[in-house]
Amino acid sequence: MEKEISLSVKCPLCGESLMDEKHKLCDKATVKLNIQTAEDRGTLRLCCVYGCCEKQTDLELKEGEIVDFFCPNCNKELSIEETCGECGAPLVSFVIKAGGVVRICSRNGCENHHIVFKDVSEEMSKFYYEYGF
Repeated sequence: MEKEISLSVKCPLCGESLMDEKHKLCDKATVKLNIQTAEDRGTLRLCCVYGCCEKQTDLELKEGEIVDFFCPNCNKELSIEETCGECGAPLVSFVIKAGGVVRICSRNGCENHHIVFKDVSEEMSKFYYEYGF
């Protein structure tokens, strides 16, 4: 049986939590983000279980559309210079409270995401301690 990892993330810019305990997906808190499309602004909630691509939004997103992501606390854009290896869209980055960062693709429908450890020994130690590997 595969171990389920529920990530708790925060904004890489202001350090505030992005977790929303009031709204759940897979019986877990969601990652709450403000989003913007070419037509509108709204809210997106992502499942915090790593590998799960379930989401809730108050906007109608088109398949393949690139979405801009913003922190709901500081309202700064969360895109980074790196692009998705699958589709070429900008990646969006969040800091994992237990160590490392998670990066997701900004294109609706692309499920590419990964975890990165900058200081491998320190951040992986925190991550392993938190998730019990």
